[in-house]
Amino acid sequence: MTQRNYSVKDEVMLMACKTIVKNMSINLSDLSLVRSNWTEDYVAGLDTKIDTAVNDFLGLDKQKHLRAATDQVEDILKPAIRNLGFLKTQIEVDMGKDAKEILRGLGYTKPLNALDQEGVITLLYAFKKGMTDDLKAQMLAKGTNPVLIDETIGYAEALQQANLSQEVLKGSSRELSAEAATAFNDIYTEVIGICKIASRIYHDDPVKKSQFTFNKVVARMGANNKKEEEPVAE
Repeated sequence: MTQRNYSVKDEVMLMACKTIVKNMSINLSDLSLVRSNWTEDYVAGLDTKIDTAVNDFLGLDKQKHLRAATDQVEDILKPAIRNLGFLKTQIEVDMGKDAKEILRGLGYTKPLNALDQEGVITLLYAFKKGMTDDLKAQMLAKGTNPVLIDETIGYAEALQQANLSQEVLKGSSRELSAEAATAFNDIYTEVIGICKIASRIYHDDPVKKSQFTFNKVVARMGANNKKEEEPVAE
């Protein structure tokens, strides 16, 4: 059997590549200044190449639902992190010397930008548990919008359910033919090449650089993405 050049599940690799190609399209005006062959046609062709591989080797329906589940997770994850950041800042400003202890009680033990999908879920549930009526009253008295607190608490269960749906759909990757493994390796190699060049272009912009860092894109998709006994990507 042809070995893969990557260490994550096939579905995860392809979805990560799909995300990176989308990021490439959004930033094409910058990227095309460095690579003349990076055109809209090139991006569209690579996107189609990924879709074709998914269609031919993994099954369209499963991946269609997986993409929808991943989009649903992202639709919840982004505003949840945003709200958590807003609330953290307001607590730091409003609660003075008590802020550190309050934040710890709400689950803020790591920087928000260091959390993966599972980490955000854990924080949301800790926030929900730690947000007592007394603490909420103190925060409202200082000017925090109650809608912001209630909305953030609601994200805990919503994100957990979306995450479970995504994990079920990821499932276990079936054994691939040599043809499929070759096609997947080609896509991975091409996208990693894009990542290397784009990361250099955005070396002074951590946010955009992370959009072209394969491991970080995968990490944002959640835990348990690795296959057992997979070769490590070079």
